Amino acid sequence: MNRQTDRAAEPRTIEASTTDWSRAYSRRVLFTDFLVLFWVVFGVQIAWLGIDSNLAANENDLRLSYTGISVVVILLWLAALAVYETRGARVLGVGSVEYRLVADSSIRVFGILAIAAFLFHIDLARGYVLIAFPVGIAFLLLSRWMWRQWLVAQRQAGRYSAKVLLVGSIPSVLHIARELARTPEAGYRVLGAAVSSGHVGELPGSSIRSYGGFDDLHAALAESGADTVVITSADDLPPERVRELSWTLEPGKQHLVVAPSLTDIGGPRIHTRPVQGLPLIHVETPTYEGRKLYTKRAFDIVASSLLIVLLSPVFLVLAIVVKLSSPGPVLFLQERVGLNGKQFRMIKFRSMVVGAEERVQELSALDRAEGNAVLFKMKSDPRVTRVGGFMRRFSLDELTQLFNVLAGSMSLVGPRPPLQREVERYDLHVHRRFLVKPGITGLWQVSGRSDLSWEDSVRLDLYYVENWSIVGDVVLLWRTVRAVTTKDGAY
Repeated sequence: MNRQTDRAAEPRTIEASTTDWSRAYSRRVLFTDFLVLFWVVFGVQIAWLGIDSNLAANENDLRLSYTGISVVVILLWLAALAVYETRGARVLGVGSVEYRLVADSSIRVFGILAIAAFLFHIDLARGYVLIAFPVGIAFLLLSRWMWRQWLVAQRQAGRYSAKVLLVGSIPSVLHIARELARTPEAGYRVLGAAVSSGHVGELPGSSIRSYGGFDDLHAALAESGADTVVITSADDLPPERVRELSWTLEPGKQHLVVAPSLTDIGGPRIHTRPVQGLPLIHVETPTYEGRKLYTKRAFDIVASSLLIVLLSPVFLVLAIVVKLSSPGPVLFLQERVGLNGKQFRMIKFRSMVVGAEERVQELSALDRAEGNAVLFKMKSDPRVTRVGGFMRRFSLDELTQLFNVLAGSMSLVGPRPPLQREVERYDLHVHRRFLVKPGITGLWQVSGRSDLSWEDSVRLDLYYVENWSIVGDVVLLWRTVRAVTTKDGAY
């Protein structure tokens, strides 16, 4: 069991229940939403129409104060944010649902206002409307993002999280505990377990305490202080027992979660459809063709072209520095494996001495290699030049891969492009990473890079292959900026 699971299972003092902290957090976010909308709406009104009491009139000479209209807009906007549950505990802290709901509800307010103005012939100033709503949405999303950073920090410290009791077989409990420990920002803190074997005490290989079997669930809830029951293995509990358990939980204060035997599935691919009280989970199979693929290629062409033009002075400076720093060519061309297992030449600024590839076997035998079992990486690689070390720390040597993206052999976002010697050591399922183009950046690159184990590297790459989307690519490009500046795993 890894350290993450042990930390997840450590008992922590969490003062408030899930219901209490979620309500308190919601009130704080509501107050921030109000401040954002107040300053944006009235700010746009004053900037666009002036501080005077400007009026709007319709064909019937009905005169309306813009101040009154602004108040109505703010109240309607706040009501829409509440109706669409943008501050609900289920969407806080992780994922894009909260942001999507904020944007959707705001757009609907804009639509309602436009329809009302049309029906009642109210001649609203176009600038007032067309500026207030985009700016309002932008600042709402920014404030929500800032709150999320605070919430994530709290959850990593063990606060503002659901207190979880895992229920199922010992292997399934340990598996779910590991998965929850990977993302503490999701807000699930494991406090204990109840297992099918009836084991009492710490589970083997972990610090998770089991409070007995399924007949002891309510005693386990009381003793552990948990308020959320997560069923990790439905096979160990018949449907009747699960239903009875849900009936006995305290409404509004205790919660039931069923974890299906699915991992590494992206949210947009999952759809729940109730049929006669049976919740069926539909998992869409990933597609690698059609409109999404053409959109991705168009995005790659436009973005890489713009970046090449903007970064051309940087390319020139790096080329001069590399040439003057050590003998050898400026660029390093290396055979990598790309889409459908076809090889291509990846372009990088040379960061090592000439002949570095011939020394791989020699260095591999020194037991100084760090990183994981398949990827050969050394934190203090003697082949790296002084200038090369600086470029690697900030990933500057990889900027020339933009030309690979423009040519079509790579994408801006995708799995890491592997060497042929690495591919020869792949298990069969790892070859699924070749269903999409390799990328300059991706989940592997923003999640620790060379510091990751081989299993985590494979898991992240396959997750991307199974669940990629254009929106996800944009998010990963944004996260790349932070990954480059922190330099974690860059060597």
